[in-house]
Amino acid sequence: MSFLRHIGKIGDRKVAIVFREVPGEPHMALVTYTESLNRHLHDPMMSCIESDIGQNSQNLADALNRTHTQDGKYILQVLHNEGLLKKVQSSQVIVTPNSNTKIRLDELNKILTEMEQGETAVKKLAEMDKSRGIQDPAEVARKMRGDVTPPPVNVPAADGILGDSVLAHNLLSQARKMELEAKGLLAESARLQSEANGMLGIPTATQTTQMGEQVKRGRGRPPGAKSKAKATV
Repeated sequence: MSFLRHIGKIGDRKVAIVFREVPGEPHMALVTYTESLNRHLHDPMMSCIESDIGQNSQNLADALNRTHTQDGKYILQVLHNEGLLKKVQSSQVIVTPNSNTKIRLDELNKILTEMEQGETAVKKLAEMDKSRGIQDPAEVARKMRGDVTPPPVNVPAADGILGDSVLAHNLLSQARKMELEAKGLLAESARLQSEANGMLGIPTATQTTQMGEQVKRGRGRPPGAKSKAKATV
């Protein structure tokens, strides 16, 4: 049986780990007890967890905020509205990476944080290498907009339940991130197309405009020709 991210146990009860860490309270996690969910909510949520989007999301909440229930509602909003999100001690959540290994969520969070810090260092070194002009599309978009700060963190309410304003802010942050990524991809696409045209000898739009202006100037009488003709007469 393959290991699924975002799944754990508290005692004998299975939980889906919606937030591995609560911002400002790293020792707490936000979970939902899967056995207490109705089928119309349980089945699409499990499908989301098992999907590539769910498995590649740092927090399950990001994926649930993009996935609908069978009646067309966002899963994360339904969990919030029905009071199914619970804040618990991360040390109480047990994750099973494989059939022979068990680890507490707080210990797993520490390992993942160290790994993320290592990846961040590698990315910073890669960004310093500009010899090939390759940049992350999202970073390109942020520079174009003058935005150098990361989007604000969504903080659950004190009682462990996400408030409506937090959910709305989370949606806006996701929309902004998608917009930045799209603009970054367009900028990178234009750069690659320009590079390819240069390798194939195809003039760019700027070069084409300049060539057209030169042709127009060539069709007319050279400067001073008219005055010289008058002087001769």
